[in-house]
Amino acid sequence: MRLKTKKSNSHNKKSIWKRMRKYKVLYLFLLPAIVFFFIFGYIPMYGVTLAFKEFRFDTGILMSPWVGLKYVEKFFSYFQFRLLIRNSFLISFLKLLFGFPAPIILAIMLNEVRAKKFKRVFQTVSYLPYFVSWVVVATIFTKFLSPHQGLFNELRMAMDKEPIFFLGIVKYFYIVIVTSDIWKNVGFNSIIYLAALSSISPMLYEAASIDGAGKWKKIIHITLPSILPTVGILFILSMSGLLRAGYEQIILFQQPPTIPVSEVLETYSVKVGLQQGQYSYATVVGLFQSIVSLILIVTTNKIAKKVSDTSLW
Repeated sequence: MRLKTKKSNSHNKKSIWKRMRKYKVLYLFLLPAIVFFFIFGYIPMYGVTLAFKEFRFDTGILMSPWVGLKYVEKFFSYFQFRLLIRNSFLISFLKLLFGFPAPIILAIMLNEVRAKKFKRVFQTVSYLPYFVSWVVVATIFTKFLSPHQGLFNELRMAMDKEPIFFLGIVKYFYIVIVTSDIWKNVGFNSIIYLAALSSISPMLYEAASIDGAGKWKKIIHITLPSILPTVGILFILSMSGLLRAGYEQIILFQQPPTIPVSEVLETYSVKVGLQQGQYSYATVVGLFQSIVSLILIVTTNKIAKKVSDTSLW
């Protein structure tokens, strides 16, 4: 048995090297990506050790003294620990709940449009917000929602209603965050679904039309099942971000009255790290997010593999 396993392992190794030699040009194309992720993805992982050290500027990360779980215990005993987890999870969950189906719906709607010029113009317009920075997006929403000369409040005052400071009221904060996130990302995120829709054979729709199926039945019985593997993979990947609410967006929309519902793990780590200089403590916060993200994506992948044939590995 041992001889057989050794032979099979050696045979597998030889076949791998044969395939690599055969497709060496394709592997050469992969080389820049491998080098990129090695330099910017794997080498910086050594910085995680900062979570277990007392960082000193004069010695750097390498020579800083080890302190064990000092900052881990400090983070878990922080009096607002549960609040940070709740806010991060709630904002991320709302974005996933409303933001994940939005590009699917947009892609299906665009797929049903037959006027090519209108389709191209609408696609271009929907893609543009993605390439605009969050600073610009926050400025646009702030101008629209401003209690002084803002479009929504101008309309309210035209109807003899008092203006509302939308960004300063807790009950409107989540609506603004989710709406702005969808507006910015829905067009760009729909590209992958449009690509999946383009691979569906037109013969399926023709056969459905012959059987008397309408638009809705075609979408339910042909379109959605055809893109389901793509939806499943993207859903698994999106589950890893359930504790990542989006630092840039939150910090720009954050107002003093909304801090109790807008202070998330990312904004907290930046404040204690950059503003207060507690780099080791901030590293612990980031490491905690990464570990939870890894657990979520592995768990979701296992569940998806058991329920369906869709999985990342």
